[in-house]
Amino acid sequence: MRNTQTKEIAFEKSIETVLLATGYKTIASSSYDKDKAFFPETTLAFIQDTQPTTWEKLQTILGDNTGNQILYDLTKWIELHGILATLRHGFKCYGKQLHLAYYKPSHSMNEEVLERYHKNRFGITRQLYYSNRNQNSIDVVLSVNGIPLVTLELKNQLSHQNITHAKKQYCHDRDPRELLFEFKKRTLVHFAVDTDQVEMTTRLAKEATYFLPFNKGNEGGAGNPVDLEGLSYKTAYLWKEVLQKDSLMDILGKFIHLQVEERITDEGRKLKKETMIFPRYHQLQAVRSMIATSLSDNVGTNYLIEHSAGSGKSNTIAWVAHRLSSLHKADNTRLFDSVIVITDRVVLDRQLQDTIYQFEHKKGVVLKIDKDSKQLAEALENGIPIIITTLQKFPFVTDQLRKLAEERGEETTGLLKTKNYAILVDEAHSSQSGETAADLKEVLGGEALAQEAQEKAQEEEAQGLEALYRNMAKRGQQKNISFFAFTATPKHKTIKLFATNGEPLHKYTMRQAIEEGFILDVLENYTSYATFYKLIKASEEDPKVERKKAARALGRFMRLHPHNIAQKTEVMVEHFYQSTRHKIGGKAKAMVVTGSRLEAVRYKQSFDEVIKAKGYNIKSLVAFSGEVKDDKLPDTLYTEVEMNKGIKEKELPEHFATPEYSILLVADKYQTGFDQPLLHTMYVDKRLSGIQAVQTLSRLNRTHPLKEDTFVLDFVNDREEIQAAFKTYYEGAVLGQEADPNNLYRIQQELLLEDIFTYDDINHFTKIYFKPKEKQSNKDHEDMNHILDIPVENFRHFLQEQEEEAELWRGKITAYKNLYAFLSQIIPYQDSDLEKLFIFLRHLSNKLPKRNTGAAYNFDDTVRLEYYRLQKISEGSISLKTPKQYQLDGPTDVATGMVREEYTPISRIVDVVNERYGTDFTQADQYFFDQIVESAIQNEDIIQAAQSNPQDKFTLMFKNVLQQLFVERIDQNEDIFARYMEEKDFNKTITELLAKEAFKKINSEK
Repeated sequence: MRNTQTKEIAFEKSIETVLLATGYKTIASSSYDKDKAFFPETTLAFIQDTQPTTWEKLQTILGDNTGNQILYDLTKWIELHGILATLRHGFKCYGKQLHLAYYKPSHSMNEEVLERYHKNRFGITRQLYYSNRNQNSIDVVLSVNGIPLVTLELKNQLSHQNITHAKKQYCHDRDPRELLFEFKKRTLVHFAVDTDQVEMTTRLAKEATYFLPFNKGNEGGAGNPVDLEGLSYKTAYLWKEVLQKDSLMDILGKFIHLQVEERITDEGRKLKKETMIFPRYHQLQAVRSMIATSLSDNVGTNYLIEHSAGSGKSNTIAWVAHRLSSLHKADNTRLFDSVIVITDRVVLDRQLQDTIYQFEHKKGVVLKIDKDSKQLAEALENGIPIIITTLQKFPFVTDQLRKLAEERGEETTGLLKTKNYAILVDEAHSSQSGETAADLKEVLGGEALAQEAQEKAQEEEAQGLEALYRNMAKRGQQKNISFFAFTATPKHKTIKLFATNGEPLHKYTMRQAIEEGFILDVLENYTSYATFYKLIKASEEDPKVERKKAARALGRFMRLHPHNIAQKTEVMVEHFYQSTRHKIGGKAKAMVVTGSRLEAVRYKQSFDEVIKAKGYNIKSLVAFSGEVKDDKLPDTLYTEVEMNKGIKEKELPEHFATPEYSILLVADKYQTGFDQPLLHTMYVDKRLSGIQAVQTLSRLNRTHPLKEDTFVLDFVNDREEIQAAFKTYYEGAVLGQEADPNNLYRIQQELLLEDIFTYDDINHFTKIYFKPKEKQSNKDHEDMNHILDIPVENFRHFLQEQEEEAELWRGKITAYKNLYAFLSQIIPYQDSDLEKLFIFLRHLSNKLPKRNTGAAYNFDDTVRLEYYRLQKISEGSISLKTPKQYQLDGPTDVATGMVREEYTPISRIVDVVNERYGTDFTQADQYFFDQIVESAIQNEDIIQAAQSNPQDKFTLMFKNVLQQLFVERIDQNEDIFARYMEEKDFNKTITELLAKEAFKKINSEK
């Protein structure tokens, strides 16, 4: 007996049943015109039904040939303009405008358009025979008003086929030259579907067809969750949600767009690449959730969108900006007067303008602020629908508004009329902090914010201090502003400012992006090197120095040592030449991350020398800010432009993208936001942690058709620390310890207790500071300085008498400023004393005498490098699939005071450094250990220590000597040496065993 329940036909029928129940109609395959590649009867019926007047006018001219002429002109129009533009904007027939579809209006005032929208005709055709050349059929085709737009190839695991077979069928059996599949001409998206997964493509190109996952995600990763109610397939969301009538028309009208990119080939030819963009599932859900939540919450709420790299964030921002700019409430009024996109990315403004023009088909909807704050002020006054700008222009807008009014001969307060704004923040953690963000809120708060401040001043009987209360109000949430913050790596502060109860409105994790193939796992090939060295004191003198500062100076001495740089350069150049340059079709590039600007300079010089000596066809560029002075050559200044042979700073990314350059050496540049898909390898010689580690290493994760993997060679960082940094964001950030709001008042009291300043000082200073503009004078500057001079002098005496306590008090100023700047954005403090103290401390801290950090140490002539070894200690993947979750803690109120430095002879500092950076080995035999012990018990200091101390104290002393004994014997047993230096447990065990043996031998021979 044949069981059809397990066959593909049952799957096909199930999808059809759902769609028919929600308004689709069955259209037989026989109704399909294979020459025109659509269903002409349905198309003509739609036009006649929705545009009867135009039909009648055409019929007067064309008579019985009206239908044929419309179909002819439609076919020619699509050939010329493409199906998407024709669906959006219609076509002409004998000079008459005809529409091929109607879209749901953003408001309900136009009932005629709404009525026509409901007359759109949705068709489902099973087993469509589409070709004149063969009898191939496609499983399911969905059409709108007779135009086929969506295809589905279905596969069923119960009959031993899955999504892979569906994709192969698209690649091998669906000829892209068939009009139905021809790019831009008919169907817009093709879904490969089985009962577990969905993938899609917008362009069939035989073997070159590129499919994208179209899945919901499952527990932070790829795939789809099981239907917990057990009612449907894992992939049922495709036909139950995405392909429903309203959803499909929404996608056609407001999501799909043609992305056009131009690039210059290696030969100098200009190539144009066209891509039909169909939203991925998470993008569709994110945009729709932002729109729905905005309508339900109204204006004045913040939202966090935590989307990983590879999420297509630029398109998501473009889509939501367009939707928000035309969003209407139930009463048909616009929810937002303007949408402002805050970004530093040049690529985003062009993408926004191009994308939105396809939807609106008119200019002036989007304005990029690329001149000055006057241009921004004009855009805000004129109510431009979508404004793209940087955050830094807002502090100057108020003055520009005044100037614009003066030019028009109007009186003004420099305040905007209160309007509603949606602010889209690109990379929120870098954009929404500090006073500049508060200035944005003050500018956009406009007259309403000023009115609120005035009323508060009257309530507190503090007339004349309206500016103080406006300063307080601008820090908090504004009733007329909604923030939409986008970031892949939110900090604790970002989550507190924008998330709802610690949760983002929408999340697309790093794990899902990696598993779906939108970014690469940069920790998959991670090799760690360790540097082992021995320094010795080279001079007769043994001066006492500050321990920590001297250790840092010795570290710098070692990092900049010519031998260290030369050895690491040798490793990097050889690795690049032998392993990296062949990757990505021979186009692979590398980045070297250095620890300082001077290190970048030295590495650039070393790279050029090594490459030249080896005769390799490799060229490097270097990136650092400002001028660098090398203490080895005091009369020489280095700049990025000079070292790059005249390449200007802004031109560097473009030059690095060419085949001429392969390696980019950086110092605090290009570690965030730099998008170069050909970047394959990263050499790290800089301490990285937390968000900086994630952002820096993620420069490698961009995909390229020929890019199969990445590689990291790390000279500095601990693998466990890198793992912890990435794990924090792998499945989404989680809030940890909260900042305590009550600590503000405690710190406030602690600052006042020392009598450095008084309440009168604060009040007197802020009364002048917050004077209305028309009452300000040059005398104010003198008066404010005079008020601060007394606390400054008090602090100077405090510093002379009790240095440690004074520095601790100074640290509390920083703690208060940081905590208030953070908490005042979350908690609507009503206490003006907190704001006054904040303003007072900001200015007082600038006048306090600088912290005494002592002289910098230079050990170039004091110490010498005696031993150096660079050794690979581990390689392979750093796994993120661990259950441990790392949390993001809030700012603390802990003040950083002065640390009393311990002074130690320079020789001892060298020992400490040598203890830390000894050398590396594996296992050895007993004879090696016996030699160590025998050498130790010949040492007079060891003998004396063993004879005059108990064993536990002797072990502490023996440990220091043991280090030296190991270093001296490195060549005898490198394996033991490596384990001794790298493995803490091994080190401890060996130290205790050998100390015990030496102690026993010495005391038994007394």
